Amino acid sequence: MISTERVGDQTPWDIGDDTLHEECGIFGVIRATDAAAMTALGLHALQHRGQEACGIVSWDGKDFFARRGIGHVAQVFSDATILGELPGSMASGHVRYSTTGGSGLRNVQPLHADLARGGFSIAHNGNISNAMRLKQELVNKGAIFQSTSDTEVIIHLIATSRYPTLMDRFVDALRMVEGAYSLICMTPKRMIACRDPLGIRPLVMGRIGDAAIFASESVALDVVGAEFVREVEPGEIVEVRMDGRITSHRPFGNHQPRPCIFEHVYFSRPDSVLGGHSVYEVRRQIGAELAIEAPVEADLVVPVPDSGVPAAIGYAQQSGIPFGLGIIRSHYVGRTFIQPSDGARHADVKRKHNANRALVAGKRIVLIDDSIVRGTTSMKIVQMMRDAGAKEVHFRVASPPTNNSCYYGVDTPERHKLLAARMSVPEMAEFIQADSLAFVSIDGLYRAVGESGRNAKCPQHCDACFTGEYPTRLTDLTEREADADQLPLPVGQLA
Repeated sequence: MISTERVGDQTPWDIGDDTLHEECGIFGVIRATDAAAMTALGLHALQHRGQEACGIVSWDGKDFFARRGIGHVAQVFSDATILGELPGSMASGHVRYSTTGGSGLRNVQPLHADLARGGFSIAHNGNISNAMRLKQELVNKGAIFQSTSDTEVIIHLIATSRYPTLMDRFVDALRMVEGAYSLICMTPKRMIACRDPLGIRPLVMGRIGDAAIFASESVALDVVGAEFVREVEPGEIVEVRMDGRITSHRPFGNHQPRPCIFEHVYFSRPDSVLGGHSVYEVRRQIGAELAIEAPVEADLVVPVPDSGVPAAIGYAQQSGIPFGLGIIRSHYVGRTFIQPSDGARHADVKRKHNANRALVAGKRIVLIDDSIVRGTTSMKIVQMMRDAGAKEVHFRVASPPTNNSCYYGVDTPERHKLLAARMSVPEMAEFIQADSLAFVSIDGLYRAVGESGRNAKCPQHCDACFTGEYPTRLTDLTEREADADQLPLPVGQLA
């Protein structure tokens, strides 16, 4: 049976704050005692990837059980009694920040359905870039959708496939989708984990005793005491049966991998290992590259916490300028809730960050942050430094200018709202009121992740948010833009 309960009635997170929102995090375990409890612990480690909602589905050998709710893992799975309602030796979980589909309990994953060959659940990190077209085709054939999530499209494609076996139906469905996906799926007989052919979204495999584990990041394996085995390869489907047999399928041929490079900049936890590289060390090296490319005479290197800390350490080490915590972050402030007035929203930066006045007063400051999105937060932090008495404020960014939207599972603003899409670097410096502004180059970013530079003919990563070079077709976007071009102009804008 499926048991569903809403926990709390929290206000949805404000989607207007000035940051790139996390994607989602997935975790799954098979052949483990108290699989749901282990999944909840793994989701705690992935909470940074999605703070809006979470869910767990388990299988006890006879039935599927589900628990989903709005809020953090600690809120939704607050005690052992709740986890006791999720029995079985196989479970998967999901932490979510909504991209496609919007907020609401019906979109909280893992999603579950009863197919002709039994129950099927799916947890998805990524974004299907042709989901709208596929959904319309399915609806025209009589499909009824229970959510507005792009993930449900995959379930319907599996259900309507004419292939005889579930694995063949699964592969058939994935051949029809475009975009990015890392998936953890469960059936009564197996757990299936896979990545899209380009490996845009991450997924790792681990083990603890007889149990096999899959997670978005290696840190989740660390937290549950599991051993890291390897990454699930781009385009690979790993099938783990209840008797312990593990089979690897590679049905999509060979493709040049394009993992998301922004995982190294911001999304992954610094204590994770991604692509064989320590995320912390990559971020520290980005800071060093930034110091080489954009030096400045200053007295103190100050990170914008927390994501700017490793890069600021690297900048300080390379430049010889002392590192200092010139901004203190309150760790008891979550995401910005929808506020009744602009004044209340603007006060959020001061609630999250406060200048260490005794340290920064009278000094020339180098501020280090991971990115600039709309620029409003950067402007407020620069002003905070000036109000605390900083003599000069130089802003350095540990990524190239973000001038394109992401369509692969990251909730970025529309392109016209991105500061770098509208302004040159000098104009951006004037907008945020910094004495100078510089970004690490795209080649510098690639050097930090262990490459000699970016291969312009065949990029080693997905870096579309910086370059505009999308590695897959964007069918839904193209069709939306075509439809918009065909709409009549409003009165007053006619030729």
